[in-house]
Amino acid sequence: MNTKLLATGLICCAATVSAQLSSPIKGAQPLPGAPKAAVSSSAAAKGAASASVAGVPAGQGAGVHGANSPFAKLEDRAGIVPWSVLTAVKTKVDNKKIVPVYTADQTALNQKSQKIQGFMMPLEPGEKQRHFLLTSVPMSCGFCLPGGPESMVEVRTKTAVKYTLEPVVVEGKFNVLADDPYGLYYRVTDAVLSQ
Repeated sequence: MNTKLLATGLICCAATVSAQLSSPIKGAQPLPGAPKAAVSSSAAAKGAASASVAGVPAGQGAGVHGANSPFAKLEDRAGIVPWSVLTAVKTKVDNKKIVPVYTADQTALNQKSQKIQGFMMPLEPGEKQRHFLLTSVPMSCGFCLPGGPESMVEVRTKTAVKYTLEPVVVEGKFNVLADDPYGLYYRVTDAVLSQ
């Protein structure tokens, strides 16, 4: 494995996580050799924390389409579950675990055929995929998730589909997950590409 590439990815992820944390991690140390731009000071971390508490401006943050993205924003379409419904999930701490608290709109989707639109994030090697994540925004880094579990859906297809950078629509049995061991909130099974 190319260790320089891995280190670059880890620095990218560290910078992303550092910018998105709602409170600084006590005792956290910078990665050895990390550029100063990727390591925030305690004051900067506290400033970022207060900004996130006050609310993230529209078009910024994990799972939200950025204004400077080279990709066009996904438009809501009739018959397709909008990401605004999926990302409205809340969380709570239960027995030292963070668990989702679903709205009535989200639970109404469970165990029914649904269409979801998004960007493919491969979970398998190769040009054809049968198991991937569908995300609300495209990946910007091969090492980073583009958002939290509320902004992605695990997809398992009936037949392999060709990977693409363009948005796709999948249709299949939608599952709202109560206690997924991987921390996922949503899954579509027996999926096929749709329009």
